[in-house]
Formats: sequence, structure tokens, C-alpha cells
Amino acid sequence: MKRSGLKAPFFVYQKKLEMVEDLLNDLLECSNNGDIIIVEGKRDIISLRKLGFSGDIELATHGPLTHLTSKVVDSGKRAIILTDWDRRGDLLASKISEDLRYFDVDVDMYIRERLSSMVKKEIKDVESLHSYVAKLRKLAGNPHQAV
Repeated sequence: MKRSGLKAPFFVYQKKLEMVEDLLNDLLECSNNGDIIIVEGKRDIISLRKLGFSGDIELATHGPLTHLTSKVVDSGKRAIILTDWDRRGDLLASKISEDLRYFDVDVDMYIRERLSSMVKKEIKDVESLHSYVAKLRKLAGNPHQAV
């Protein structure tokens, strides 16, 4: 069934929303268990907070990477790298991952890779994630659903 004004059949939006929210729920569970999420900018943090994330989120671009690396290493926690899925984000993710793995930090790049593969045709960055999920919820018919 296709609703008027939609570019794809209704079920496509429902399925995409389900997949994105499942992945965000996995990320939320990791965050609630103490993992550190690493993002590029303040707007990325705002977007994640609007999606219900209250755990530790660190900025990768507001200071030398050595400070970020030190902070994560000293925390003893696992790091989830969630930089944007553009060229700069890819390079930053690779560098942060390499630095942290050098110090034997458990680094998760899988969530970023999965999220990127799901949404990169529609959005290019983490800061757009909240509005993208809200739009999908509206199109799929459940605008007040929590992550």
C-alpha cells in the first residue's frame, strides 16, 4: 500500500524505522552499561540526548586526540565510535580506533558501520539522526514512539 505523497510504499518506512530503532536500542543499552560514545560535535550530542541517551558522550573534535585517547584509556571503559559517515568522519573514526586499540581499549565500530549503511542515502551525520527518526516515525504512523 502506498500513501499519497510518499516516495516509497508505507511498509518500507515501517521496516526502516524498525531497523534503525533496533540499532539505536542496542546503542542505548551499551551506553546505559557504561560504554563511552565518541562523536564529532556538540550537535551530535544534542541529537543523541533528544533520542534519550544519557550516558557518557565524548567529543572527538574539541581538543587534541591525545586528550580524548587519555580520557577513554583512563576510564577503562569500552568506546563506541559514532562519527559521521562522510570522508572526514571515516578518517577520524579510523584514527581514533587505531589510537585506542594501541592501548588495548575495546572499540566498537560495528554500530557506526551498520547505522551508516542504513541511513547514509538520507542523512550524512549524527546530528541529523533525531530529526530523521522523528520523520520516519511520522511516516510510519507512530510519531510518539520512544527509542
